Amino acid sequence: MAKLLENFFTWMDGAAETRARNIAHRAGRRSFLQKAGWALVGGVVLPMLPYDNSNGVAYARGLGEPDELPEDCEYWRYCSLHGSLCSQCGGSVTQCPPGTQPSKVAWVGTCRNPNDDKDYLVSYNDCCGKGGGCGEGCSRQEGDRPGYLMGLASESSWCQANDNKGIHCTVAIVVGLAE
Repeated sequence: MAKLLENFFTWMDGAAETRARNIAHRAGRRSFLQKAGWALVGGVVLPMLPYDNSNGVAYARGLGEPDELPEDCEYWRYCSLHGSLCSQCGGSVTQCPPGTQPSKVAWVGTCRNPNDDKDYLVSYNDCCGKGGGCGEGCSRQEGDRPGYLMGLASESSWCQANDNKGIHCTVAIVVGLAE
């Protein structure tokens, strides 16, 4: 058995040596260095290529929207909003006011933009940390589902997953086109 293993390993060594020599005859050191150089240049250039790392922030203003977003409850992106607008509480349409943090869970509504007649997914996040609302409270809830389905009802307390459970206001972030 030992002799059989020794013969097998000798055959493997010979086959590997023959294969290595064949590769060396076809491709020299310069070819290897050329390919290694292209890999290094590609590794340096690749991070400079443009890619979208905005995480959907490009849609924050929405397509065809004015520079200043209206702060009334009838605006199209607030079609399923239940709560106070953070833009009236020291924050913005997409950012919570200082001293609060966005809820870890959110509800999503589908709202039609009358400017381009397309449907957009809008993520509604409560801003947690300060108790009591501020500003004008909105309660449009178009297409809302009954409260017994936690993930479908906008009236649920979305700050339950946060350390500070007080609901202060709500942001409305356009996530993308509804397809």
